[in-house]
Amino acid sequence: MTPAALVALFVVLIGASVLAAPRRATVEGFYAGHTAGQAPGLWVLVLSQVTTWIFARSLMNAAILGYFYGIAGTLAYAAYYGSFLTGGFIVARLRAQGAGSVQDWLSNHFGATGTTAYNLVIALRLLSEVFANLLVVGLIASAVIEGSGTAAILIVAIVGLAYSAWGGLSAALRTDVVQMLVFLAVFGVAFVFLILSPGFSLGAVLTAPGTSGAWNGWVLLAVAALQVFSYPAHDPVMMDRGFIADEDTTRRSFLHAFWLSVLCIIGFGFFGIQASLIGAEYEGELITTWAGMFPTWVFALLMLSLLVSALSTLDSALSSSARLVVEELALAPRTLMGGRAVMLVFMVLGTILTLWGNATLFDAVAVSGTASMFLAPVLIVGLVMGRSIPTWSYLAAFAAAMLGALAYFGRAWPTFAAILPEGHKYEQLLIICVFVLVAGFAAVLAGARRA
Repeated sequence: MTPAALVALFVVLIGASVLAAPRRATVEGFYAGHTAGQAPGLWVLVLSQVTTWIFARSLMNAAILGYFYGIAGTLAYAAYYGSFLTGGFIVARLRAQGAGSVQDWLSNHFGATGTTAYNLVIALRLLSEVFANLLVVGLIASAVIEGSGTAAILIVAIVGLAYSAWGGLSAALRTDVVQMLVFLAVFGVAFVFLILSPGFSLGAVLTAPGTSGAWNGWVLLAVAALQVFSYPAHDPVMMDRGFIADEDTTRRSFLHAFWLSVLCIIGFGFFGIQASLIGAEYEGELITTWAGMFPTWVFALLMLSLLVSALSTLDSALSSSARLVVEELALAPRTLMGGRAVMLVFMVLGTILTLWGNATLFDAVAVSGTASMFLAPVLIVGLVMGRSIPTWSYLAAFAAAMLGALAYFGRAWPTFAAILPEGHKYEQLLIICVFVLVAGFAAVLAGARRA
């Protein structure tokens, strides 16, 4: 399959996405995701949840971690998809208490202070989603057509913004279905080729140590276990989809999204593990590596699946950005133009971050996940145990999480390097996460009282 054919297929996908978007945009559909007054059905919700969570950055992370740390690395990343179980639990408890969103519950318990701190974290999360997925687009384009990365980033940013801004959340939901079905088809073919290829051994993959040994993969699995309760609560794309259908449909959608997304993530991780088993060199975030490993048509299918996942995440991130700024922060009018203006700002900022420079793909997840950990003690003690938590405890937990995220991001800075023990960055991350949780729970439990 030639580069021109890959580009043509991607153009067809974009065209199909545009056709799937609602012909007529309404304010209610733009922000609440309803079409003709109807909430989305079960499998629309499931496919939308999955395709927005197995986005390009996640697929690449699963493969990269599999390459370096074997099955332990891939399982570590797949563990984050336990967020569908913990997220479904959180949504159910919020709705049982009459809350219409995480911000709604935080506002009732901590006022504007609580929602401001939370909204800061999720705004950064949304920006990271835009920039990290555009980054993968650039990597793919550069691998397929040398020097085309910047142009591809700009084209996908413009096209993604154009159809996202047309219909908002209702467009995102409908196009997610098309994009997920395409992803399952093209990735399924590539995966079948992988497991049927002469050099593939399931036993070898399931016991692979990776090129750097399995230890840090298991360390990362421990990190995921510590973050998996708070992680979904700071993801506005998942949380937004927890309040747009009835409770039974929502509960089942989270359960189905869990097993389907875990299978996809582990399956993609196999491609990274296989690269390590055959001794392939790590090049271009594995994209260049795969180009030399597989027939052209298989490589093209892998790239198309990554492009599909990038596009599906961009529209969902932009629709959640519009809802955040318009409905939660009330910084723009609740109109179509108000939401579209917000989308434009987030896409421009995300594109600038992508073109300006980047850290590793996993660092964006790790910093975001660490920043979200202040929610674990707050939700467990306040939402689950029903205790009253003072604002100072909430802010103390928030400060600990922000310090932890900053420490991981700036672990090479002299100030943090002097404090953190020597070791691999994931070992340092594990210690930071333990500190954040201990400090957060100590502050929350110290101030908690019976409601």
